[in-house]
Amino acid sequence: MRQNIAALAAGSLFGLGLVISHMVDPLKVQAFLDVAGDWDPSVAFVMVGAIPATAIGLIVGRRTGHPLLAADFAQPSERRVDARLIGGAVMFGAGWGLVGYCPGPALAALGNGASNTFVFVAAMGAGMAAFRFFPFARHTRVA
Repeated sequence: MRQNIAALAAGSLFGLGLVISHMVDPLKVQAFLDVAGDWDPSVAFVMVGAIPATAIGLIVGRRTGHPLLAADFAQPSERRVDARLIGGAVMFGAGWGLVGYCPGPALAALGNGASNTFVFVAAMGAGMAAFRFFPFARHTRVA
């Protein structure tokens, strides 16, 4: 139960941060990615602000040796860079650049009620289902 409450609190704080930083506005994100055009560098401040927060979390985690609400830290099972990893990163980046959404901000933006957000989330769900059910995803274990 404590894990669920912590997850709800962390997710709510993350969503609030996305809204405050305007990361739920695809035009803002696309303007940041448009370095050759009308570039908007303000999204860089979001990233710069995330670095110290992440660093503090990593330092605390290393010192305690385990998470507060779990037995162990979840670590990726694969460490090699392969075609699937590169292909997935390219697809993620292309989708983010073309549409202006990535998964977290898209879910937070559902509250805005924009039809393009619902279309993106539906397409994201279809992609997740394809990963689970088609053979190209079966050679590695998915938790």
